[in-house]
Amino acid sequence: MAQFKQAFDVTMSHEGGYVNDPDDRGGETYRGISRIHHSDWSGWAKIDLDKQADGFPANIDDQALAVNVEEFYKAHYWDPFRGDEISSQTIATELFDSGVNMGVARAVQFLQESVNLLNRNGKSWDEIQEDGDFGKNTLKALNAALVIDETTLFNVMNVLQGTHYVNLMRRSPVQEKYARGWFKRVRTI
Repeated sequence: MAQFKQAFDVTMSHEGGYVNDPDDRGGETYRGISRIHHSDWSGWAKIDLDKQADGFPANIDDQALAVNVEEFYKAHYWDPFRGDEISSQTIATELFDSGVNMGVARAVQFLQESVNLLNRNGKSWDEIQEDGDFGKNTLKALNAALVIDETTLFNVMNVLQGTHYVNLMRRSPVQEKYARGWFKRVRTI
């Protein structure tokens, strides 16, 4: 079964420290945790105190926040798609990293769409709803897909993710400044 810590380490290699970029739709972030979307995260209180001291943001004690960050990501991005129940570390890590970057529901929808595209019109396994909810039918179809072709499933998920980024930049050209970071998350095997 997939391990959270392995997925977390991959995702943290993509996420920086403290950032407050006015062009970033997530607004103020720390290690990828958006204050706009997660204002109740316990680490914001510590960061707000650090803001009042000299040397901000270099004075943030990353080690003191590490447990808060890890617990937050497990609860908000790993557990919602039942990462511990997925037999493929590669697919679980991809779901986790995509979920952190663009939301769990969208990442799960990419998985569901990929699974449906690869089921040979329902001959290999049943179609599933592409609703962004990781339930028992999604897990069952995923397990069937993993037996047949994990590599292609992974690649289709990444094609959908890359297409999402391209479309986002077309709609909002200011987002192009994030292209290199986003496309580091898009890989094929």
